[in-house]
Amino acid sequence: MYASLLQSVIPVGAIPTSDSVLFTAWGPFLEDCKVHVYEPEDLVIPMEKDKAGYWRAFFKGSNKSKVVTYKYLINEKEEYPDPASRYQPFGVHGRSAVVHFDERSIQGTLEPRPILADYVIYELHVGTFTPQGTFEAIIPRLPELKQLGINCIEIMPVAQFPGKRNWGYDGVYPFAVQNSYGGPWGLRKLVDSCHQLGMAVILDVVYNHLGPEGNYLSKFGPYFTSKYKTPWGEAINFDDAFCDAVRNYFIYNALFWFSEYDIDALRLDAVHAIYDESAYPFLEELADKTTEYCNKFQKTHFLIIESDRNDPRFIYPKSVGGYALHAQWCDDFHHALHAYVTGENKGYYADFGSLEQLAKALQQGYVIDGCYSSFRKRKHGRKPLQANRTQLIVFSQNHDQVGNRFMGERLSTLVGFEELKIIAALTLLSGFVVLLFMGEEYGEKNPFYYFVDHGDPALLEAVREGRKREFQAFHGGREGYDPTTEEAWQKCILQWDLRNTGKHGVLWKLYKECLGLRKQLQSLKPSSNSSPKVYFDEKTKLFSFLFENSMEKVVGITNFDSEQRTFFLEKGTGPLEKILDLAEERWHGPGSLSPIRLAEESLSFAINPKNFVLYRNPN
Repeated sequence: MYASLLQSVIPVGAIPTSDSVLFTAWGPFLEDCKVHVYEPEDLVIPMEKDKAGYWRAFFKGSNKSKVVTYKYLINEKEEYPDPASRYQPFGVHGRSAVVHFDERSIQGTLEPRPILADYVIYELHVGTFTPQGTFEAIIPRLPELKQLGINCIEIMPVAQFPGKRNWGYDGVYPFAVQNSYGGPWGLRKLVDSCHQLGMAVILDVVYNHLGPEGNYLSKFGPYFTSKYKTPWGEAINFDDAFCDAVRNYFIYNALFWFSEYDIDALRLDAVHAIYDESAYPFLEELADKTTEYCNKFQKTHFLIIESDRNDPRFIYPKSVGGYALHAQWCDDFHHALHAYVTGENKGYYADFGSLEQLAKALQQGYVIDGCYSSFRKRKHGRKPLQANRTQLIVFSQNHDQVGNRFMGERLSTLVGFEELKIIAALTLLSGFVVLLFMGEEYGEKNPFYYFVDHGDPALLEAVREGRKREFQAFHGGREGYDPTTEEAWQKCILQWDLRNTGKHGVLWKLYKECLGLRKQLQSLKPSSNSSPKVYFDEKTKLFSFLFENSMEKVVGITNFDSEQRTFFLEKGTGPLEKILDLAEERWHGPGSLSPIRLAEESLSFAINPKNFVLYRNPN
């Protein structure tokens, strides 16, 4: 299918048929380009160039039973891997390989895949989720995640990167699946296994930069521009001369994941670092092409963005001037919750730390919504007036918020068990689309470090020194860790068996309980709720929310204080019945002080220290 996805998108890379391979590479300024085939026989094939700068050639000696590896010989001088390689079996500097897939033969699914509004997302890193660090090793754990309440996994980037250890954001072949994870076939098997269980799959993709090692795109054409400066050097060329083919390359990449792997959604990394001042921005064009693809093939796929701009126009419909992307990560919810519970106030946490900000996050997602940001020293963001709760994905942890800390500390090492329980309840019962970061559901203690495995010693040293400089202002001369060692990676591997022991097991059961309530209570579903009423008192540290519709009321009350407090219920809210109380012994609490039922006339009652209680109206 992917050879003719859309007439307006030009396929690139090596596209196999039953008895041949079509090679296509973009190189508008190349004087000559040839395909050097290494296997199944050694030969050089001339390529022809069209007016748009695309070089093409057919290799007739291929069939599905033969391995075909190759490089491009440019200007009769140098050989490089295919910029649109589907597989790099020998690493970022080695030969590219043609990928033949067998036809899918999926057994009947247990239930249909969820839609975005119903996603409960589990973000994982393939290399540390299991000791094996492969796609196939994930598969045996899927049924248990399903039982927990997870219906969607999000995979951190898998585009081929240097070595075997990396977060994936240093990928340099956007179409090639990391060889050490199991390559294209391993990923396809994982995706198909998820779908068989009725679970969706999100893939994290990086369209704002490529990594430094093995990045040969500029050898072929103007994929980058000096118009803008980025943390990684020159920006990808989305709006400068010859940008049409660059935009085509990344749009085709997105459709490729949908077509060849049946990925349900893409998470677009840091779109604030995609620089584009054109009248028709790349992100808007990508959304349009995705819609066109879904309509043509009667499929459903989503685009989810990460952005620090707090600009809802990314997810607004085109009718009001938006880009019509489907959803975005909502960092402000995390920042508000994290800063209040931990008391941290450095960096971007300087803008957070009060219950008032947590209330704002629970009501609309954005906290910095056009108001002054002390971190940025200016006004920032705008109000998300036309965004809905199905478009905002919230979390208490993710790979960035853990891994970009000095020592990769998880919340389980920063706060106590009672706080972990409250954080879980407030996040999972927030009425937004929710995301968990692997291991948080049982309080994983191992860190999630930043780690790399470059082959260039100079790059390894640059990473070491860069990390030192980045954290100097926060931690001075405190000794950190070396992100270039295998030991750093090994320390991050999950201790999966912890989920069955002690407080870890209790936390696992609590996550399962909250996700079950989220599914059961209509007013907590993002597609059927509206902004909740929120009450807070900075002095007593009491915080509550009320979700309601014509049939249901759900009231959640948190006492963040270390002392017992009395909560005053607004008249007319009752009667209510208790459905969750984290002070109960089954949650390793001291025993609840709060009543099981609240009558209409009940106006006040006790709340245990550091506790969360959930009530609903009687059935």
